[in-house]
Amino acid sequence: MKLAFGKLAVYAVTLVAGATVANADCPDYTTYSSSPQGNPSTGPLGLPYMRPDPGCRTFNSTIVEKVITDMKSRLKDPDVARLFENTFPNTLDTTVKYYDPSVNLAFIITGVPQWLRDTGNQFAHYHSLLSLDKELATLVKAVINNEARYVTEYPYCGAFQPPPESGLQPSHNDWADGVIVNPPVDNETVYECKYEVDSLCGFIKLSVSYYEETKDASMMNSNWLSAIDQIFRVINEQSQASFDADFNFISYYNWTGTPGAYSGAVDNAGNGEPKGYTGMVGTHHRPSDDLSVFAFLTPANAMLTVELNNLATILDDAKIAPNVSAQAKKWSKSIEEAIWKHTLVDNIFAYETNGLGSRYVMDDANVPSLLSLPYLGFLNMTHPAYLATRKLLMSRHNPYYAKGKTFSGIGGPHIDAWNPWPMSQVSAIFGTDNDEEILTSLYTIVNNTAGLGLIHESIDIYDTTQYTRPWFAWANSYFAEMLLDLAQRKPHLIFTDNKPYTPGM
Repeated sequence: MKLAFGKLAVYAVTLVAGATVANADCPDYTTYSSSPQGNPSTGPLGLPYMRPDPGCRTFNSTIVEKVITDMKSRLKDPDVARLFENTFPNTLDTTVKYYDPSVNLAFIITGVPQWLRDTGNQFAHYHSLLSLDKELATLVKAVINNEARYVTEYPYCGAFQPPPESGLQPSHNDWADGVIVNPPVDNETVYECKYEVDSLCGFIKLSVSYYEETKDASMMNSNWLSAIDQIFRVINEQSQASFDADFNFISYYNWTGTPGAYSGAVDNAGNGEPKGYTGMVGTHHRPSDDLSVFAFLTPANAMLTVELNNLATILDDAKIAPNVSAQAKKWSKSIEEAIWKHTLVDNIFAYETNGLGSRYVMDDANVPSLLSLPYLGFLNMTHPAYLATRKLLMSRHNPYYAKGKTFSGIGGPHIDAWNPWPMSQVSAIFGTDNDEEILTSLYTIVNNTAGLGLIHESIDIYDTTQYTRPWFAWANSYFAEMLLDLAQRKPHLIFTDNKPYTPGM
């Protein structure tokens, strides 16, 4: 078994409503999740119960417990029910490292730091619960407020240290040693400053989710509006070509990397491959934290255009910052037009382009991905361009698609070419209405948890007992979100009856 991270204590340090303090007997969850716990399910896989004891959970929600009870009572496969029971509460059970509503701050982890991207995804499946659980909504609001401070100060960075109010000590990141970042960063605040445009999308996504369910415009405070301003600054800077008309090189951000850094050294003094102007927004790194080959990442721009439109919608609804709303609408429209103009050839989306005629046809498992375009809300799953692209992506024509005897899917260079990610099969389910395809992908995931009943980062196609990350909150949340989606649009596939289920309804 491969582990991507070492041991990490993940339990809350502040006693507040909804949160708990773990005692000295609470195990470190990375260690805990590495071997089967609890009683096995009654299904053929006998999947273990992997939740921490109630006193060791980092946040408790009665509505989350009710959803688990509701789903378990109706899911026809006991192994699928156990997977939902393990995965749906995983973010709240294990990742709320610090939460204090009195100062409107919370620190959520995936691994060690708080990643903007992961946090947005880890809470996505709780969207419909925010209007039903005031404490859960208050937690999410505190997460947003903390992230707004990070984005305001360091909009190019995606992973951060605990806020000083938490009393938690910053962690040392070996991968950041020797890396030069411009503009410079303070490693007491920043854990890692790889620029990924989808991280900024994740912040907007979480903000939109919160407002849509609560209608609480107090989230849009001066701190939050300052963060939004910085996001538009990055959008403007990173949409520009690398050279101006006189061949002066334009650089607003660079990240040198080092030969020993996880993503390797970066060409052109940390600026990456040159790009031309297209109307899209460039990014140095992918959602996987790997270096982009070409700057214009199609799925990240697709997510950006959707989330900017959503941002305008909530600003208009709250009657706040009309000038920001107008800016969001303008950028959303121009980025969308650029995607269709510059990335599509023979109805196939490129994963990356550079605005100079080069294109990279592939996909990576991390969301946003091309496979997840319907999930992102960029297009309908029946769109001819999506169907043609999807067919290519789930085949040998995608260099990061791999298939073994029992497991298959899309991976990426973050691990290696023969370790697909279960996350890709979740994206595949969100992208089809075909019952057979859905069940095939679902059981490709269910049958490949190495007996642990959790969703791993990647799985070796040659030996499916070998995997990375026993504990991966984002993947667990994404799987649970997919089951709730099926509970609404395909209840007959997973329930004992054909009645849809929506939490709180």
